[in-house]
Amino acid sequence: MPRVKRGTIHLKKRKKLLSKTKGFMWGRKSKVRQAHTASIKAGAHAFKDRRQKKRDNKALWNIKISAVSKEQGISYSKLMGALRKKNILLDRKILADLAENNKEVFNKILAEVK
Repeated sequence: MPRVKRGTIHLKKRKKLLSKTKGFMWGRKSKVRQAHTASIKAGAHAFKDRRQKKRDNKALWNIKISAVSKEQGISYSKLMGALRKKNILLDRKILADLAENNKEVFNKILAEVK
């Protein structure tokens, strides 16, 4: 078989990999074998944490709604049940934003529910 020199392609591939792991610690930023495993793990964590971020935000919205509604004397679960019965179709993200930034409107919604 003829000899194959992997010059440009190999260097390009290695350079791309090492640019992905720039800023990592120790050999994970400069040694190809360690950089490869580090980039695979980093990608897996990034995928997982994009979903975790959504989960955390949804929990935070619930906490914000609950805190403001308890000040007005209604629990979170009773509020959400009453919103469904009254057919008020506001999602938790919007309700949390209203509870945090625009309490007058949130209080009007609570008055409508009570």
